[in-house]
Amino acid sequence: MLKFILNNNNIATSLSPGMPLLDFIRYQQHLMGTKTGCNEGDCGACTVLTGELKQDVLVYRTMTSCLMPLGNAHGKHIVTIEGINMLPALNPVQQAMVDNCATQCGFCTPGLVMSLAGYCLDRTPASTEGAIAAIDGNICRCTGYKSIEKAAAQVATLLTDKNEQEPALFAVERQMLPNYFSGIKDRLKCLIMTLNGELNPPAESKPRFVAGGTDLYVQQPEAIQEHPIRFLLGQELLKGITQEEGRCILGASVTVSDLLESAIMRKHFPALDNYLQLVSSTPIRNMATIAGNFVNASPIGDMTIFFLALDTTLELSDGQSTRTLPLRELYTGYKKLRKRPEEYITRCWFELPGPDTGFHFEKVSKRQHLDIASVNSAISITMAGNLIGNVRIAAGGVGPVPMLLTETAAFLKGQAPGTAMIKQACAVAQLEITPISDARGTAEYKRLLLQQLIKAHFITLFPSLQVELLL
Repeated sequence: MLKFILNNNNIATSLSPGMPLLDFIRYQQHLMGTKTGCNEGDCGACTVLTGELKQDVLVYRTMTSCLMPLGNAHGKHIVTIEGINMLPALNPVQQAMVDNCATQCGFCTPGLVMSLAGYCLDRTPASTEGAIAAIDGNICRCTGYKSIEKAAAQVATLLTDKNEQEPALFAVERQMLPNYFSGIKDRLKCLIMTLNGELNPPAESKPRFVAGGTDLYVQQPEAIQEHPIRFLLGQELLKGITQEEGRCILGASVTVSDLLESAIMRKHFPALDNYLQLVSSTPIRNMATIAGNFVNASPIGDMTIFFLALDTTLELSDGQSTRTLPLRELYTGYKKLRKRPEEYITRCWFELPGPDTGFHFEKVSKRQHLDIASVNSAISITMAGNLIGNVRIAAGGVGPVPMLLTETAAFLKGQAPGTAMIKQACAVAQLEITPISDARGTAEYKRLLLQQLIKAHFITLFPSLQVELLL
């Protein structure tokens, strides 16, 4: 039995846990404010808030309900646009949209309001930039966005004095959200005590593994709903980011947003914000897991390319035994894995970069947010004095699998960074890759992109090369 809180109501249902949450909201609960748009997590019209307890802290995140299986709502607080209404008046987020003429046809408006309501529950210091970033997963075909940005800025001004106060209590006190939000934390504690373990079918039913669902529910939504599912996103043993000496260990269900919030990752990757802003949008980053990106086996998986360059090791389990496998050995062909169907990733780890190691990630896509890469690339370089001691370059979109450019790395090792050397390395890389023409660019264009991204790596890590490489 699935149990969760939907707005201010306790829900218990035996419906298929593989059903998209959007369908449950609209067609079982008849809450029509959450809109059906693209069904691919692109438009944001179906955005809801998901609240859960993490180490006794109530955390809310925006998610696209079209890609969220009902099973991932288990033990959580799900909030739709109806759940933040304060009739007969508008709440301050809704009023900001009205004040700034930020809606026309109105189809996207509920999703935008929910994203901004989610920002009201965020624990970071308020800013106009942060409020605008919170709606990076919402598409509007009417307004041109400037009026929406003004509304976001108005919302940010309402949050400037929240300080360290519990966000939900602050929002209730300021009449930004309904009073029932103040009691959700205690209600979730009581709910969790009534849950009977995980919603996992027996192993003999050969279930499909589902974490965030952001790829599976785009590619094969009907098949997933009809199949027994083992849910991985909510398993505590698969969460967390820790450091053991010089090694970083990540649970398989760590999301992209978890990476962004990790003090360990931010310390060792100072440009992490810049890198991960290129990865999808806020609601998708809140759902998408690193292990899910690995096993999806897309040749242009952003997190796969990121962690390939870090020489990441995977731990896989079949429920009885575990084994380790380097990420670089996971792929045997297009969408083919060196993994048995009954296995799933439990965690992964990599050596944290030291003071002599530089890391950089680049991505080119047709639009900055919420888009799949034409080509992406990451590099890790460890210097031994003035020479390159060790280097790994990963590239996506240039072959049937996420690639490590081993021959290019071998060429670079032991050399001093210089313009001629980098141009030669680009030439070596051209011999390693086999891009194809598709909707994201011609093969020739992708070859050019990789060359430019390799140059961008070196320009970033060795700024003195910038002028020469740009000539």
